[in-house]
Amino acid sequence: MSFVGKVWKVLVGVKDGLVLLLMLLFFIALFGILSSRPSAGQVRDGALLIDLSGFVVEEKSAIDPIAALLSGSAPVEEFRARDLVRALDAAATDDRIKAVVIDMTTFIGGGQVHLTEIGEAMDRVRAAKKPVLTFALGYGDDHMLLAAHANEVWLDPQGAALVRGPGGNFLFFGDLLRKIGVNARVYRAGEYKSATEPYSRNSLSDEARQDFTALYGALWEEWQANVRKARPKADLAQVTGNTAAWIDAAGGDLAKAAQAAGLVDKLGDRVAFGARVAAIAGKDRFSDKPGAFAASDLGAFLADLGAERSGKAIGVVTIAGEIVDGEAGPGVAGGTRIADLLDEALDDDLAALVVRVDSPGGSAIASEEIRRAIQRHHDRKIPVVVSFANVAASGGYWVATASDRIFAQPETITGSIGVFAVIPTFEQAAQKIGVSTDGHRTTPLSGQPDIISGFSPEMDAVLQAGVASSYRDFVTRVSKSRGLTTERVDAIGQGRVWDGGAARQVGLIDQFGGLEDALAWAAEQAKLEKGKWHPVFLGEKEANFDPLIRRLLTSEARSHAVAQGGDPFALVARQQGQLAARLTLHTERMMGTSGVQALCLECPAHAQPSAAGGAKLMGWADLVRLLAAD
Repeated sequence: MSFVGKVWKVLVGVKDGLVLLLMLLFFIALFGILSSRPSAGQVRDGALLIDLSGFVVEEKSAIDPIAALLSGSAPVEEFRARDLVRALDAAATDDRIKAVVIDMTTFIGGGQVHLTEIGEAMDRVRAAKKPVLTFALGYGDDHMLLAAHANEVWLDPQGAALVRGPGGNFLFFGDLLRKIGVNARVYRAGEYKSATEPYSRNSLSDEARQDFTALYGALWEEWQANVRKARPKADLAQVTGNTAAWIDAAGGDLAKAAQAAGLVDKLGDRVAFGARVAAIAGKDRFSDKPGAFAASDLGAFLADLGAERSGKAIGVVTIAGEIVDGEAGPGVAGGTRIADLLDEALDDDLAALVVRVDSPGGSAIASEEIRRAIQRHHDRKIPVVVSFANVAASGGYWVATASDRIFAQPETITGSIGVFAVIPTFEQAAQKIGVSTDGHRTTPLSGQPDIISGFSPEMDAVLQAGVASSYRDFVTRVSKSRGLTTERVDAIGQGRVWDGGAARQVGLIDQFGGLEDALAWAAEQAKLEKGKWHPVFLGEKEANFDPLIRRLLTSEARSHAVAQGGDPFALVARQQGQLAARLTLHTERMMGTSGVQALCLECPAHAQPSAAGGAKLMGWADLVRLLAAD
């Protein structure tokens, strides 16, 4: 018995040790969560520091903590545009804030509409006699769209500022697919629906080229007008007209060339920049580190502002990212998830509903699911207004047809009224590697669709009819919503993409304005006085583990991003990464997409390759390797 007693004591000891260890880990995790979350108590006199390390987005994606910890890295940080605008507007009237500092060292970019709105908020800070300063190792187009609104633009002497303008080349796989025996069967409705061209052609069609020329030309004009108005001394003609001569005139020094052209004001490293900010906002009493200055970070400042709660509630539902079937999101617009949010809000006594769209579209079925949920609110006889952000095209426009009014900005990309589907079949590839099929059919559709032996003419007819039917539904909904004839909608549809200015002229939007304008219009229609209402963003919640995960995993990624610098070679390195992502995306588009798509692939938006795909038909990469080795 003594032996059993000793064993029992050992087991009890092990148990007690494990309990203590788990309790210790629990309290460490709890402390980490609480300490990593922004606290209003961290706001102090000095500058508002906005470390813009990542993307500006409409809706932040949730972090999967398990996936992040297993991979050892957190996703790129995201900043909601409306949070930045709200913080800047509050800083303009907050006596604690002496200046605003925007660090764009690791800024990646954002949509033109978002950046324009943030720039206008920066102007309001300057109008309140508070200086705005920016710092970066390199300035690109998106950086300059913000920095143009600053009092002082600082650039590291080893960096550069380059303006490239919108546009570039697209990947086409038509010849490759034919070479390896893949038949990309294209079904589309819309002469300008160029989303299918990468799989069937080796260059842009005349219709697509016309579309891109008009769209990118309008966006480029808006970009230049915005920068010139905010920064008249910037010599954009010199920078974009003869880039080689501009650089040669500065002796090949890219930083000095940027300063000479008026793109930046000061050349200096982070220490010199920090000393300048300290002279304005005060020194950091808690740090002797060179370049330190008194500052409150964005998260703490927003926490200090708190949420708006007074008066009646106006619901805001966000449709951001590609529209897909199911529960995906946030950051991706899962049709079922968004429809459920809208249906749950039917009992919330909302005074009005604002639908905020920043999406290139996607699944036609999911788009219709969302539209029907919006219509259920419209049927309650409350005002329903839609606000377009950077892009609201194809399915992103489809969901707007259940509204009373549509707001957009001149830089908004919209339209793309058209649908398509692409399905690969492998009859030629199968023949090449010695695979054949045989059997018996009782009808022309027996065994169809058959991706190995190909589709019958009857199957092709069925699929094309399905696409054409979806297009007719799309046109009819737009016709009813906009008060236009179906013939007129068809004429401005056909998959054609419009900038906001042109869209207003052809009747696809009602007026220019941002989210705040849409909210004010909805409040007015609901007969609510100013100050007697507040927005409620449906389904919005801060994930408790997000700050902790980012704190644990992003320091190394940030160090790597800073090390890349801001010279042209860093831009090339980033382009290589983007090319790999584009190749992956095209593969998943062709092999994984299910159902008719109301999607604008030419519209710039943050792609979500993993969210768009359904079950793959076969191993695409394995097939390519097999045929290449033959």
